Amino acid sequence: MTPEEMMSEINAVLDVPEQKARVDGIVPLLHGKWELQIMLEVCRADVLRFGEYKKRIPNITNSVLTSALRNLESWGLITRIQYNEIPPRVEYMPTEKGRSLLPVCYEIIKWGTEHSLDCSTK
Repeated sequence: MTPEEMMSEINAVLDVPEQKARVDGIVPLLHGKWELQIMLEVCRADVLRFGEYKKRIPNITNSVLTSALRNLESWGLITRIQYNEIPPRVEYMPTEKGRSLLPVCYEIIKWGTEHSLDCSTK
């Protein structure tokens, strides 16, 4: 698909109010600092525990990680499974909807490896 064809497809979707509203609904996923990173990690591993997220994303605080995981769960992108064990164990895994983000995550990773862009200073 050429860039012109892609832009035509994008415009066709965004010209329909109901579809535009759905597209606007994903902005929090893309706008948040951590949600997309968490989705990239869950797509890499399929099942992760809270501590594993902390190791993979070392700069995130516990409260921010908890909030981001709750957001992703409320959006239907991940599932939280709590096991009644001592010590407690909680695992997070992508839902089917979350797994459908895998191609998008792949394209983001691919784009990032092809283009050097440091957004951390902005």
